Amino acid sequence: MIATELVEMVWNAGGHALHTVTNAVIAAEPGPKGTINTDNVVKFFATKIAPILLAVLGVIFIGRASRGEISKVLTSSAIAIVGLAFIAGAATLFFVGDYLVNLLIIK
Repeated sequence: MIATELVEMVWNAGGHALHTVTNAVIAAEPGPKGTINTDNVVKFFATKIAPILLAVLGVIFIGRASRGEISKVLTSSAIAIVGLAFIAGAATLFFVGDYLVNLLIIK
C-alpha cells in the first residue's frame, strides 16, 4: 500500500515536471535560429529529471528490501552507483575538453 502511494506521488511529480518543461519551452525567448541552449537543457535534467529518477530507484530498493530481496537490492545499487560514476566521468571529460579547446585556441 505504501509503495503504491509513493509511486503515485512520484508519478504526479513527473507530471508536474513535464508541465514545467512545456511552460518553459513555450515562454522561452526565441534565440538565433539553429541553436540550442545546452546549458539550460543540462540544468533542467540535473534539477528536475535526475531527482525523480533517484526517487523511483529509492522506492524500488525499499520495496525489494522489505520483501527480503537483499541480494537484488545490492546488485541494483551497485549498478546505479556505476551509472552515476559514468555520468560524473562524462561531465568531467566535458570540462577537460573545454579546457583543452580553450588552451589550443588563443582568444
